[in-house]
Amino acid sequence: MRNSLLAAASFTVALTTVGCGSLHQNPVKQAAEAAGVDTLKSIEFSGTGRWYQFGQAPNPDLPWPQFAVKSYTADINYETASARVQISRLQEIEAGRNRPVPTEQKVDQYVSGNVAWNVAPPAANASTPTITPQPAASEERAAEIWSTPQGFLRAAQKHQAKAETQGDHTEVSFTVGGKYRYVGTLNARNQLVNVKTWIDNPVLGDTLVETQFSDYKELDGGQFPSHIVRLAGGFPVLDINVNGVKANPPLDLPIPPEAAKKPAVVVAASKLADGVYYLTGGTHHSVAIEQKDHIVLVEAPLNEERSLALIEKLKEIIPNKPIKYLVNTHAHFDHAGGLRTFVDAGATIVTHEPNQSYYQKIWSNPHAINPDHLAISKKAAKFESFSGKKVLSDGKRTIEIHALADNSHNDAFVAVYLPKEKILVEADAYTPLAANAPAPSSPNPYSVNLYQNIQKLKLDVNQIAALHGPRVVTLADLRAAIGISKASR
Repeated sequence: MRNSLLAAASFTVALTTVGCGSLHQNPVKQAAEAAGVDTLKSIEFSGTGRWYQFGQAPNPDLPWPQFAVKSYTADINYETASARVQISRLQEIEAGRNRPVPTEQKVDQYVSGNVAWNVAPPAANASTPTITPQPAASEERAAEIWSTPQGFLRAAQKHQAKAETQGDHTEVSFTVGGKYRYVGTLNARNQLVNVKTWIDNPVLGDTLVETQFSDYKELDGGQFPSHIVRLAGGFPVLDINVNGVKANPPLDLPIPPEAAKKPAVVVAASKLADGVYYLTGGTHHSVAIEQKDHIVLVEAPLNEERSLALIEKLKEIIPNKPIKYLVNTHAHFDHAGGLRTFVDAGATIVTHEPNQSYYQKIWSNPHAINPDHLAISKKAAKFESFSGKKVLSDGKRTIEIHALADNSHNDAFVAVYLPKEKILVEADAYTPLAANAPAPSSPNPYSVNLYQNIQKLKLDVNQIAALHGPRVVTLADLRAAIGISKASR
């Protein structure tokens, strides 16, 4: 206990001296001394505010959807480069949008070095928590560690940062691992007021992540910003009012064996009809449609790794035919992350009209941190965008692509229909539950809208190949999910 008190006292003294020294001589060292970096091995800060769902804007011109944050707690061990972030959040419904009834989401996410994972409460009939590897999140979560005031200054000293005085502030910059650049600004009081860094994103490429700090106050034994705002892709992803800080909390975050295992990219193919294949094996699915001399693929989700695996599977099940068209259902990042790979492979992107200009704009961004195939080949993207309805045909099989009008999930949202086979392919409008699972207490408005569109378009649907979910279902399953009984049909 006495050692803890001494550590807290040391932290207090160190941080309350911010602004007392001059930045003209080794400003990074002076700022680090003022921040107590040498004695601070770990930190915990907590607060409330808002969190925003990156990559899920319902329209490319809109910010990321916002959630109210009931509680936010970040624990960081600077010595082991590890962190745990716990969030309790609830989606806030935008005016004019019909969203599912929000439920409280509890997030428990970790990173240690280059390994990231999430922990969820035990599943039904299980006694241990569920650990899910999150390899795609490790870069971002590591950046969050070094984008805190103490983390940035600690890394600046380790990586021989360059400091340049500009008027009443100092710009500090350094590079981690040969490719991750950090740029921070110290004000006249030696307070870090912002940090900029860049991480890789399959859609946006080299993506600026900026963290802003303001309203430094004495909170539980030290000076720390009481307001933290983080932006990614040009819009906020976090806005927290800090109400508690702890210096040097005991923090041991060992990597669970399950977290260190990178999930294999699996593509399984099941036949829905002659020449129509349901490609599953992960959280996101695709559908391949064989035409006379080419392939039409519906959806390129997640990232290049998934898209390369899809390409290899198509060579196996539909050999010697090129992928001529890639149909994109909407611009949410989890459904657009693999598009660039198919551009490189020579496919034409078929998407709803508002998405073409968005993709053309963002695909011009640099992809230097982790260059993908398109960044290397520099091929020009080919598009066939449309509004309302588009038909692809080889003279034998017709593929209809329909806009889902007035669906609040996304403003440029399409589903694919095969009239001969009576198959509907859709993403995010309806996610089937496991067989025999109870129907939701209230219908999902996206699914209600999907059914309304089916009726309005007079589509004769037999099978629904949802691009999320555990199984192919029927129109009767959709009716049941939205509460339409047999008697009311």
